[in-house]
Amino acid sequence: MLELSTWTLAGLLPFIAIGFVAQLIDGALGMAFGVISQTLLVTIGVPPAAASASVHLVEVFTTGASGASHIWHRNVDWGLFKRLVPFGVAGGVLGAYLLSNVDASAARPFVMAYLAAIGFYLLYRAFRMNLEPVFADPKTTRPLALVGGFLDAAGGGGWGPVVTSNLLIQGGEPRRIIGTVNSAEFLLALTVSITFLLTIGLEAFTIAAVGLILGGVAAAPFGAIFAKRIRPQLLLFAVSIVLIATSVYSIAKAWPIF
Repeated sequence: MLELSTWTLAGLLPFIAIGFVAQLIDGALGMAFGVISQTLLVTIGVPPAAASASVHLVEVFTTGASGASHIWHRNVDWGLFKRLVPFGVAGGVLGAYLLSNVDASAARPFVMAYLAAIGFYLLYRAFRMNLEPVFADPKTTRPLALVGGFLDAAGGGGWGPVVTSNLLIQGGEPRRIIGTVNSAEFLLALTVSITFLLTIGLEAFTIAAVGLILGGVAAAPFGAIFAKRIRPQLLLFAVSIVLIATSVYSIAKAWPIF
């Protein structure tokens, strides 16, 4: 744990900026905060379990603020929310416990390759979407939430990319899918943070976590506004680009030979 005497404004500012940008993207598109934050912390030398714990601690604050904003702007489908939360939480607890005891990172490049393929498919759909698209209620939700929660805790940042992208493939309305997944993530982050707290202690509370919280909470209200006001076709296009970019980066980082 970082000593209070080392907490300076100069040390906080880079993390505040990263938290702000990451949450702005996450709030508007339903993904990317975990991936960006987790990658940053691991890059500067934080162990994977402590980095994931730190990100989820931050997300308790950022998803709480973001979820409240999405609720205010009526971006949440409560029926879908109730289907996602229990299984997402269960998967998150299992993933957090596994990461605290074994290294589960080996499967991450394969998951990212799958998500990159999903990103290209969503990009194809965005170009073909009509001006007045017809949306459908996603049917495959519970197993998806279980897998998304597990990957989020075990690999860092899997909830949004896995759940949002797959619900969009099933024909869900982008604004409501993004708002619902973002709001459900608050309960997932809270549960995973408690699990990490019980397994590895307070290692997550660092200057990085504090900066990410400040920046993320400041950006949270803006993401919901963007999700509400941007056209569905443009939202789907933006989601696909972010998904492809983050997935390809993760693959390249895991397999530098490529």
